[in-house]
Amino acid sequence: MAKEFKLPEVGEGIDAGTVVSVLVAVGDEVSVDQPVLELETDKAVVEVPSSVAGRVESIGVQQGQEARVGQVILTVGDGGTGEAAGGPGAAETEPADAEPADAEPAETGQAETGAATQPTGGTDEASKGPPSPRADSAAPSDDGRREGPPRDGAETGPLTAAERQTLPPLAEKSSTGALIPAAPSVRRLAREKGLDIRQVPGSGILGRISADDLLRFADGGGRTASGTATVPAAPLPDFSKWGGVERKPMSGIRKATVRAMANAWSTVPMVTHFDKTDITEFERLRKRYGAKAEAVGAKLTPTAMIIRIVAAALRRFPDFNASIDVEAQEIVYKSYVNVGVAVDTDAGLLVPVIRDADKKSMVELARELGELAEKARDRKLSLEEMQGGNFSVSNLGGIGGTGFTPIVNPPDVAILGVSRGGFEPVFDREKGEFVPQLMMPLALSYDHRLIDGASAARFLRWLCEAIEEPFLLALEG
Repeated sequence: MAKEFKLPEVGEGIDAGTVVSVLVAVGDEVSVDQPVLELETDKAVVEVPSSVAGRVESIGVQQGQEARVGQVILTVGDGGTGEAAGGPGAAETEPADAEPADAEPAETGQAETGAATQPTGGTDEASKGPPSPRADSAAPSDDGRREGPPRDGAETGPLTAAERQTLPPLAEKSSTGALIPAAPSVRRLAREKGLDIRQVPGSGILGRISADDLLRFADGGGRTASGTATVPAAPLPDFSKWGGVERKPMSGIRKATVRAMANAWSTVPMVTHFDKTDITEFERLRKRYGAKAEAVGAKLTPTAMIIRIVAAALRRFPDFNASIDVEAQEIVYKSYVNVGVAVDTDAGLLVPVIRDADKKSMVELARELGELAEKARDRKLSLEEMQGGNFSVSNLGGIGGTGFTPIVNPPDVAILGVSRGGFEPVFDREKGEFVPQLMMPLALSYDHRLIDGASAARFLRWLCEAIEEPFLLALEG
């Protein structure tokens, strides 16, 4: 008896991903918990294990294709390693009137909030959104059936022709042909409100549209929660008129970056404060103790040392270790210090998170940073290793440049950018002359809704002084 293996949920709020590779072929024997698929989700590649066993009869996905939760990945027949039909690994069958495989289950009133990554890596927290209108009445589903209790004692049944005509057409797909990432109940709500769901920006992971997104869009006249107008992208010209072109699909990481950066730019009023720090002594100490770090398997990099100083600063300035809950009109202060670190990879920018950075020594941070960076470049990071960050550090000094303005990744409220240091003439008051000093530019971008300019200047100046005088870190903690 053939059994189907459907794509399970691979992470909270993730309902689709890009197939990196299929690990089995037709005719192979698979066992329960054997990896059969590599799936690129929001910033990570995960192996998906099979919940069924037997001989592979057909495969429903291929490399480069998008796979959605509930979609049939493969079917298996009874084989030497297979389980008896109906056993624990057997796929559940659906009733005849079940939703199609690419449809999401109806929402239960829990609205989803956006994500980031932090290609950058951040954590997404679900917050309850407003309940859908007419939640206590029977509402039509996308296929014409009623959902919920009957109205006025009427029996649940299909919509009448007159009722169906009162609803605007359902926008199932975008202009590019991609399926709209929204649950049936959300698409139904869009029809009831007369909204074109294709124009609604989704705040969920992979651009998923929630009921809260719809209501904000309707109430704000096409504005986001921050009040920023959402302007549809202008259509592109036909570039082929001027020469040859080549189109390549975006990777999952690039898609996630597009969503995260667009969301950050449209929702966070950002300001960047600049300063410079003298790293002459900092570099001398790093080179002096680098050999001791290498003896225990760690490389004492400037980034590792800066992370330790940043962690101390976040304890001293708690506003920079907080998040804003716009809906509740509250500030969320965190008792833990988790720092994300931007890592450049061939696939794009990834931001693994170092947890409890304030409780670890520089050598421990250096070792963990090296391990996470290696995993990032090998695409072996898990979703958990890129979630839960409170603040990010992006160091481009190894590449070059005199400065840049990093973008805050919500729900973080600040990010530190580090550029390449260089010798500059600095006036020595004691000697009464200019002396060459190794100076490093720093840039602090912050969410101006929570962080004021003076607070940002104090935070960055404290960082500069702690870098210039490492003893200050031990003195003040």
